[in-house]
Amino acid sequence: QVQLVESGGGWVQAGDSLRLSCSASGLTFFNYAMGWFRQAPGTEREFVVAINWGGASTIYADSVKGRFTISRDNTKNTVYLQMNSLKPEDAAVYYCAADYRFSGRPLVGAREYDYWGQGTQVTVSS
Repeated sequence: QVQLVESGGGWVQAGDSLRLSCSASGLTFFNYAMGWFRQAPGTEREFVVAINWGGASTIYADSVKGRFTISRDNTKNTVYLQMNSLKPEDAAVYYCAADYRFSGRPLVGAREYDYWGQGTQVTVSS
């Protein structure tokens, strides 16, 4: 049974940082590209960032470029999202997702992803 478990969310003030983690089990982690998506109340789930199986290729949404950094540790079956200079508009539930893809660039479409975590809440006050 595949499980993706996010952690690290919380309440912060604008300008602060948070580091999210997503621990995967039940799958061969290095065969999967990993992505982070987010969803604020009343909005569609949106792509944030993704990383390919080996970590050499990443893609970021324009809204987070220069502030967020994705990384992964295949020895720990974990993907991380370092979020700096947080803004109130970054507040959302953040989901990690796994896409069975061991070649090529990671993808931005939510439909490409096979497994999803339950999400972790990030709240940013101004």
